[in-house]
Amino acid sequence: MGVTPGHDVVVVGGGIIGLAVAWRAAGAGRDVAVVDPDPGRGATWAAAGMLAPVAEAHFGEESLTALNVAAGRAWPDFARDLEAATGRTVHFRRDGTLLVAGDPSDRTATDRVLAFHQAMGLAAVRLGRSACREAEPLLSPRISGGVDLPDDHQVDNRAVATALLDACRTAGVTMIPDRVTRVGSAGGRVTGVVLAEGGSVGAASVVLAAGSRSGEVGGVPDSCRPPVRPVRGVTLRLRAPDGVPCLRRTVRALVHGRSCYLVPRDDGGLVLGATVEERGDGLEVPLGGVADLVEDARRVVPVLDEYSLLEVSPGLRPGTPDNGPIVGPTDLVGLLVATGHYRNGILLAPVTAAEVVALLDSDDCGTPPGLGPFAAFRPDRFAARGAGS
Repeated sequence: MGVTPGHDVVVVGGGIIGLAVAWRAAGAGRDVAVVDPDPGRGATWAAAGMLAPVAEAHFGEESLTALNVAAGRAWPDFARDLEAATGRTVHFRRDGTLLVAGDPSDRTATDRVLAFHQAMGLAAVRLGRSACREAEPLLSPRISGGVDLPDDHQVDNRAVATALLDACRTAGVTMIPDRVTRVGSAGGRVTGVVLAEGGSVGAASVVLAAGSRSGEVGGVPDSCRPPVRPVRGVTLRLRAPDGVPCLRRTVRALVHGRSCYLVPRDDGGLVLGATVEERGDGLEVPLGGVADLVEDARRVVPVLDEYSLLEVSPGLRPGTPDNGPIVGPTDLVGLLVATGHYRNGILLAPVTAAEVVALLDSDDCGTPPGLGPFAAFRPDRFAARGAGS
């Protein structure tokens, strides 16, 4: 195979980040190709689709929380644009999230989280047991109260992936079913990518959006090689039989200190998840972790005993040393990185795509378009920390 010329941009990776970047870049007039052996799958397909800037706000991650909040605000327009471009619904829902405590010790932990959220100015309201069950009647009477998070929403991540694939094809994006082994360069500037099955694809700009594999791609300067690692997560997909009630809204629960979430779908399905396992790049699903997850969920929503298990979906999230994404230019002119979104890939897709397109539209991809929400998440930040240590 030879060189495939003619693309302005090659996106390495076809998860939600890569597809969102490709769609928006093509819409801005770029000739775009996406290289991925199975676009729309992987961690994107295994996700639950929560858009949770508040629930995912953690101590010491104020910059990431600010970015997540901005991303949450971008989602209504992104969903509307995607639906208009494809005629598909992505099931964007604004009904908020209930964070509930399984017992009094869990309630102490959720109260600490509530105080942190309120100190940051995030929307969070303490609820007693009765108020929680009024908001979601399927909750167990044994819960110990909780917190209402009205600004956390959800989307059907699989519907989004399908719509993005349609939108990319309609916008003229070339889909290449292969894997990139190396970024090509000459004279300090990218020339394209080398493919695993032979040959190469020429491009003026390359966007590295390969998720947990991003650090394995050759040709990336050591100073900006993304330090991502695979963090396994498992979701279960359930369905309520006819006549069995469904949850009204997303429920996140803390049970004996363990977290789980239950995300209802418009079609009567339910996504159950929250496993986080540092076990390398294997996709095996240990029975013990799944058993704990199911037991915790049943304690919070007892009617789950009547639901059917349809699917067990493992995925590898791209984790980073500080849990923040890695988005921006590198020392190699024309090479941009958009990876490391960890637990917030679905949430951050719209703002990541907007940031990458802004970088592509700048006079030189090595020069950021100004300070913005990604200023604290550039690829060179880890090298800078290492030099200062």
